[in-house]
Amino acid sequence: MGNIKGFTLIEVMITVVIVAILAAIGYPSYIDYVTKSGRSEGVAAVLRVANLQEQYYMDNRAYATDMTKLGLGATAFKTEHGYYEVTSSGTSSFTITAKAIGTQASRDSICKTITLTDTGAKGPNMECWK
Repeated sequence: MGNIKGFTLIEVMITVVIVAILAAIGYPSYIDYVTKSGRSEGVAAVLRVANLQEQYYMDNRAYATDMTKLGLGATAFKTEHGYYEVTSSGTSSFTITAKAIGTQASRDSICKTITLTDTGAKGPNMECWK
């Protein structure tokens, strides 16, 4: 018989351990990135509704109580990828709330809701707005 070429079991096991270590390090960073990208969708939606509310105020001297008056078609709407549901309330002032739904709600324990008021107060904390 000639030389048989291949991998030994120990070489394969070392490779598996190295891949497992790399995955254990990389996966949490990936999940953090996905969570923050979903959060940015919520922030963008809140800012969009705030802009529409200010435009509505300029025309009507009151903020819209119904999001259909802002041209959004419903009392609450879901963001493009369905990570947040956005609502707005108030007449002489407003509070816009984006509530995490679906997988975003289970992933993002820090920013389950993102809020913005007519005075510019951002909530629940500045981590949500980065």
